[in-house]
Amino acid sequence: MLPVIAKDILNIESRAEPSNTFHIDFDRGRITGFVDEKEALKQAILLILNTERYKFLIYSWNYGIELVDIIGAHPDIVEDEAERLIEEALLCDDRILAVYDFDFSRSRNSMVIIFKVDSIYGDIDIETEVNL
Repeated sequence: MLPVIAKDILNIESRAEPSNTFHIDFDRGRITGFVDEKEALKQAILLILNTERYKFLIYSWNYGIELVDIIGAHPDIVEDEAERLIEEALLCDDRILAVYDFDFSRSRNSMVIIFKVDSIYGDIDIETEVNL
């Protein structure tokens, strides 16, 4: 006897999850209260940019960024690849609509990247640093 599977079992509903989360104080390394919407998304962006993709089993393969491959490359290559990798990493989040307006400033061992993010909560300015 073979089991009979009803065809309507896979009724999947899509709904947006709330963005309320803990506030991480990156400077002091502590959790201090809660944030929601725009501030929660800004925090999520910083976490994505500081998590190496494929390195930690706890995260899905869609989470994080692959910046380790461009460390040590020529600064011009780093600019092009960093822009592409940041866009690819952030557009996996369905709250983010666009990533654009990149500005790069180099120092001896690092590069500061400033860019804008269009989200469902409004525009967000982000600044991050990449070691060369």
